[in-house]
Amino acid sequence: MDPIGRHLILIDMGGVEPELLERLAKEHAAALVLYARQWCATPEDVVQEAFLKLVVQKKPPDNPLPWLYRVVRNAALMANRAERRRRHHETVAAARAPAWFVDSDVAGLDAAAVAAALRSLPPPQSEVLVARIWGGLTFEQIGEAVACSAATAYRTYIAGLSALREKMGEPCPSRPTTTTGGTPVPPT
Repeated sequence: MDPIGRHLILIDMGGVEPELLERLAKEHAAALVLYARQWCATPEDVVQEAFLKLVVQKKPPDNPLPWLYRVVRNAALMANRAERRRRHHETVAAARAPAWFVDSDVAGLDAAAVAAALRSLPPPQSEVLVARIWGGLTFEQIGEAVACSAATAYRTYIAGLSALREKMGEPCPSRPTTTTGGTPVPPT
């Protein structure tokens, strides 16, 4: 490599020699990941960020390995705190969220069990079930809302209803019925 090309690489990489960076990564990346894992759930990301911070240093640290360990430790601890804050905020938000069901609305229905069963369904099925049963939307309206045909909305509804009944331990009739106008309605 010519001196000008090498100089450009050193400018892009700060003051860290590419050979040093390669050696540090090969010899110590796995240990740094293990080191970060004791504090956070994303140790690979933390180590990658530490190497990126090393790359952009104007003047490389005198002892890059201890420097990397310090940067990894600090970043892992910050990632851990951020994760704890996120979990706390999600817990608080979930506690404030309105219940899916008002117990007095549906006699004999275990609201928590139905909500859990709905959450366990594939998102398209739970979305269509909620829109149809609790939202009162027609299959045409559901199709418009989720960008599919009324027939697809109906098939998704039937599949979701069947899966929901299975999860709730309720028998499922062999086939749905239709109204006189031909609009499918759920079996009762």
